[in-house]
Parts: sequence; structure tokens; C-alpha cells
Amino acid sequence: MDRNDLLPIGELARRTGLAVSAIRYYEDKGLVQALRTSGNQRRFLRSDIRRLSFILIAQKLGLGLAEIEEQLAKLPQGRTPTVSDWQTISRSLRTEIDTRIALLNRTRMKLDECIGCGCLSLQRCALYNRDDRAGAAGPGPRYVLG
Repeated sequence: MDRNDLLPIGELARRTGLAVSAIRYYEDKGLVQALRTSGNQRRFLRSDIRRLSFILIAQKLGLGLAEIEEQLAKLPQGRTPTVSDWQTISRSLRTEIDTRIALLNRTRMKLDECIGCGCLSLQRCALYNRDDRAGAAGPGPRYVLG
């Protein structure tokens, strides 16, 4: 391994936009793994930029840390993941992402009409939720989550 393949934590923070403390947190969680120099300084593989970028993207998608940990566990430690490695993660997340996209689309459409709360407090709700049918279907925004 070439020394130039290793990054100090400050450089990794600069490249990813994460705070050093966040990188340490992800290291504590086992999502990235630092190598130590003879002076006990942290050095990270250049490929950890991708791992941390995946974490940032997954969080923006609304995935929880446990889900992110589960996916990153599929990637090899100590070497740059291959296209095949990333495709494995992509395939396993595709259904979840599609489900979230569908929910976002339904929400966007329904927010213009009614979120299905069953409140009957708006004049228009009498058209969409006559006799509080949404309330009879269960709690919460039935027309979106239903």
C-alpha cells in the first residue's frame, strides 16, 4: 500500500465535508477503520471517502444508522470496494428507495388535496372524507400511508 493512499483525518474531513468528530463517531461505530502511524495518528484509506459519502447520501434518503451499518458491512474493509461490491448494496436498497419515492410522490400529490387526517374541519374535507371514512380506517394520514 502506498503512503499516498492514506489520508489524515483532517484531509478526510475536508474531502467529505464531515466534522472530524463525526468521522471519529463513525469510526467508533465500525463504519470506517483508521490505521495508526508509529506516532499513533489516524490514517484512513482513500476509499473511506466513498464509505463516508455513502453514509451522507443514505442519511439524506432517511435511512437510519442501523440500516447504514447493515449495508456497509457488505463492503470489504481494507480495500477499495469494486463496482460489484457497490452493486450488491444498490440492489439491496432499491426496493426501500422505490418505496420511499412512492411515499414522497403520494405525499406531494395529497398535500395539494388532503392529507387524509379525517378532521372534517376544512370545507373541502367533506368531499374527500365524507362521514369521516378516513377516521374509521385507522389513525394517522390514511390517504397517504393507508
